[in-house]
Amino acid sequence: MKRPSSVSIRVGIGVIVGAGIAAVDNFAFGGEVSPIVIVGMLVVFGAAVGMIWGGRAAVAAAIAWVWLPMAHVLKHLMRLPDTIHPNNYASLLKLGAFTFVVTAIGLGFGLAFRRLLGGHPTKNV
Repeated sequence: MKRPSSVSIRVGIGVIVGAGIAAVDNFAFGGEVSPIVIVGMLVVFGAAVGMIWGGRAAVAAAIAWVWLPMAHVLKHLMRLPDTIHPNNYASLLKLGAFTFVVTAIGLGFGLAFRRLLGGHPTKNV
């Protein structure tokens, strides 16, 4: 039996966590979750994977990040009601940029904390 590669594990974790964050954003409390909850989830996930995998965590963080704006784009394309107002492409682009920065800040915190704790650089696998 073939073992999964570390890249596929990072991709899988990014998919699972990203889907979970998008689900919380869209379905918890009827889609009326405070944005600070989503920001916190993105920062915590980015920091956690950054501490665990170092620079290789960028794959998982990027995959988890992309779920949130894509869920809103899909809702817009299917003309479903959404909590973003105004529900237009400019707002969706701003959401994508903002959540990207938030996830990157979390990843940066994780990388800095890893270095502070004396974590050794990992080889790219």
